[in-house]
Amino acid sequence: MQPIDVYGIGNALVDIEYQVEDDFFPAHGVRRGVMTLVTHERQEEIIAALRAGGEMRKMMDGGSVANSLYAISNFGGRSFFSCKVADDEAGNFYLRELGQHGIRTCGDFHEVETGRCLIMISPDAERTMYTFLGASEFLSPADLDFDAVRRSKYVYIEGYQVSSDSGRGAAIELRKFAAENGVRTALTFSDPSLLEIFPEQMKEMLGDGIDLLFCNEQEARLRTGAADLGEACVALRSFAKQFVITRGAKGSVLFDGNHFIEIDAHKVKAVDTTGAGDAYAGGFLYGLTSGRNFAEAGQLASRAAGEVVSRFGPRLEAETYGALTKT
Repeated sequence: MQPIDVYGIGNALVDIEYQVEDDFFPAHGVRRGVMTLVTHERQEEIIAALRAGGEMRKMMDGGSVANSLYAISNFGGRSFFSCKVADDEAGNFYLRELGQHGIRTCGDFHEVETGRCLIMISPDAERTMYTFLGASEFLSPADLDFDAVRRSKYVYIEGYQVSSDSGRGAAIELRKFAAENGVRTALTFSDPSLLEIFPEQMKEMLGDGIDLLFCNEQEARLRTGAADLGEACVALRSFAKQFVITRGAKGSVLFDGNHFIEIDAHKVKAVDTTGAGDAYAGGFLYGLTSGRNFAEAGQLASRAAGEVVSRFGPRLEAETYGALTKT
């Protein structure tokens, strides 16, 4: 069997994206700039309001870790995704898309419909997400492929799993199994709201610590209670051997276990920040697993994230990734 560069676990969601004006959020009681878990009915209510005022910009298969694995595969890496979908039109579409991009998967269908993530893009390019997990809420340890984990260089855990008891259980079991079998562990906090709502559950997912953490500056400060970035960098070392802190237009700060490295942002005009962190993580993990050092991986990741925010949607065209490795 072929080795795997990154084995990921996360939500399988069909992304539906709309552009909105600033006044849409207060008018409809939507908390701006974060991910909010909602019922199917509430999501449908907001979609109806969006349809009344504009057109859908894009619909595609998505999910945070899935977006990162998409980048890894199109850069030329090998990836595997444990997720949960239903045997419905969206679920079958989702699985076809994974296969077309060389992402292997496993698991059985669930009777609850496939999840959806409604993404609202405001004029400043910030993304706000309304997520109905659907079948993804029932991802469990039974959906893990431990033979594939043994053949992997990294496992990559999505912070969104913290909101589901079964998903969190799967993430914890994956982290423990990987550590016991010499596979490096990576985790993304995914969204600041998760650290506000599920602080103890996130500690449980982190356990005794991980090899590599991905977060943004706000998440780093929320998790550590730090007053500033420098203090957060010190505190993160208590549970992450290495980490990446993204800072938007200010670039990113990396810690390779010994030294701090600053990476400049890739200069572009941002139109949609959806997927920027996912692209960064995908580029970074591909960089590490393809033999690049931390600084080189960070530079590649910065280019990938920059290109993603310069256009609408969380991903680049498949052929674009290869060109970024030559820049």
